[in-house]
Amino acid sequence: VHLVESGGGLVQPGGSLRLSCAASGFTVSLYAMSWYRQAPGKGRELVATITSVVGSTVYADSVKGRFTISTDKAENTVYLQMNSLKPEDTAVYYCVARGTWGQGTQVTVSS
Repeated sequence: VHLVESGGGLVQPGGSLRLSCAASGFTVSLYAMSWYRQAPGKGRELVATITSVVGSTVYADSVKGRFTISTDKAENTVYLQMNSLKPEDTAVYYCVARGTWGQGTQVTVSS
């Protein structure tokens, strides 16, 4: 199991980013996939989860209506589309599946 995140960066408040998590060693559509984040000085927070097979989604209250988690079976990749970004969304974002964490990608929201 190997997860590689990408797509982070610096964006102004109100902007958008799309994070990608490329998976290898398993099929993403067969397992629950999650995005977590950790802001400076804070603990890790579950941001979003997409379940296997049915593809149901769950979001943290802080991102509902702004973030969307999805999977691409052909690419074996999980995405996190982040819109209307706020400074408080600044964090390292991690892709998690089957007990394995990716290396994380930094998202900074600042003017």
